[in-house]
Amino acid sequence: MTEKELRAKVVSIAEKYLGCKESNGSHRKIIDLYNSHKPLARGYPVKYTDAWCATFVSAVFIEAGLTEIAPTECGCGAMINLYKKIGRWEENDAYVPSPGDVVMYDWQDNGVGDNTGAADHVGIVVSVSGNSIKVIEGNMSDAVGYRTLRVNGKYIRGYCLPKYSAKAGSTGSNTATPPSNGSASKPASAKKASEAARSFNKTLAGTYVVTANVGLHIRNGAGTGKASLAVLPKGTKVANYGYYTLVGNVKWLYVQVTYKGVTYTGFCSSQYLKK
Repeated sequence: MTEKELRAKVVSIAEKYLGCKESNGSHRKIIDLYNSHKPLARGYPVKYTDAWCATFVSAVFIEAGLTEIAPTECGCGAMINLYKKIGRWEENDAYVPSPGDVVMYDWQDNGVGDNTGAADHVGIVVSVSGNSIKVIEGNMSDAVGYRTLRVNGKYIRGYCLPKYSAKAGSTGSNTATPPSNGSASKPASAKKASEAARSFNKTLAGTYVVTANVGLHIRNGAGTGKASLAVLPKGTKVANYGYYTLVGNVKWLYVQVTYKGVTYTGFCSSQYLKK
């Protein structure tokens, strides 16, 4: 299976549990599935009366056969720690997720700056459309249901990112249909700045258009001295979610854009961007 197919598989499995709830006991099959997987995280069998949002996420990946890339846990904080250990935790609230990514929430978030509080809840990203994220969650009002939130929205704590690419091609059919032109298809790639944004202002968030006639560099860090990841032509649209770094009197916006099949995340000078 391709990475896209694996992600779709996870979402499909999660969605088949829609409507399962505590009031009629239908959520118990989720708990049972989690408890059937050994070894149990921290050796703890989840009870039917326990909070079960993380248990739901883990059960979905157990059923999908993807626990090698998605560590199982019944607690949000402990799940984050497991993903940190394998280098798959995304701290940046402004990260734009993909279907199958795991989003963590902190209900005490005040919506100002980066959320660094304790995680209270978790769900699986179903789809992303513009700035809107659709998530499926267990233990949402004691049932499995959908939630819609905005990219970089209030309450987002961060993301656990199963490495689907590590499993792509390792499951499913042993045969593949070649491209019609006889050449190998190229998977989508990504390039991300190694430098992190230093400041946040939610009023900056939005879509910007490149105004520089000669194009605009998206860079590995804030400032003209930082390496260029690509040159974006005039008219290119980029997305910013409020993060930036000030260099002198110039705001360098931390933006994301897909250009020529590559998704870039880096810094562009606000002097050549129009909202």
